[in-house]
Parts: sequence; C-alpha cells; structure tokens
Amino acid sequence: MLPSIWTIVGQAGTFLVFIWAVMKFVWPPLTQAMEERRQKIAEGLAHSEEAEHALERANAEAEELIRDARRKAGEIIEQASQRGNQLVEQAREEAVAERDRQVAAAEAEIRQATNQAREALRERLAELAVVGANRVIEKEIDPQAHRAMLDKLATEL
Repeated sequence: MLPSIWTIVGQAGTFLVFIWAVMKFVWPPLTQAMEERRQKIAEGLAHSEEAEHALERANAEAEELIRDARRKAGEIIEQASQRGNQLVEQAREEAVAERDRQVAAAEAEIRQATNQAREALRERLAELAVVGANRVIEKEIDPQAHRAMLDKLATEL
C-alpha cells in the first residue's frame, strides 16, 4: 500500500507547520541561550586572561620585592660587618691604650722601686762606710755630728 498524494501533502504540511512552530517558539530561546553561554564563556576567558596577567604582574612584583629584600639584607649584613670591624678596632685601640697605661704605671713603679732601692743602698753603704772608717781609725764617728758629711758621701756614691 502506497500512501496517497494527499497523505504526503498533509504530512509535508504538518512538517512545515512543525518547522514553523519550532523556528518561531523553540529556536529563538535556544539561540539566545547559546549566545548567552558563548558570552559567558568569552567573559570567563577574558577574566582568565586578566587573572593570568595580574598573576604575572604579582609574580614580577614579588620577585622585585625579593630582590630588594635581598639587597637590603646584604646592605644590613655589610653594615653589621663594618660596625663589627669598627668595634673590634675600637676595642683593639682601647686595649693598646690600657696596655700603654699599665706599662707606664709599671715603669713608674719600677723607677720608684729602683730609686728606693738606691736610696736604701746608699744609706746602707753610708752605714758600712762609717763602720769601716770606725774600724780603720778606731775611734767612733758620731753619725749625728757628721750627718752633712755622710749625706755628701751618700750622694757621691
């Protein structure tokens, strides 16, 4: 059984009405939804590119900050090293000054002790000279009476 021409024309007409209804009522919301989706995807890609550029800028800024921080840290370390060297040099100078002061004090003390020893030796020598002279001449010399002579003798010795 073959379909009749009127059946084919009826089916074609129904199909054309169906296509017209789809094009009129279904197709515009679908194309609008697809266009909105395309725009959202385009916006998302644009935001993604902006975010990538922002990330690159942030990374560049972070690298610059790290370089600045390293440079400043190097400067601080250099300053600390210089300050440490200055402190060492200052301590060395103070130690040398203290050593010189102590040496000068020790030399003064040695001179004083030497002078005291010389004076004691002179007095002892004067006493020995008096005792020796007393034995030689066998008469007693009065140290109180002859003090000027003994002092002169002590300075000559």
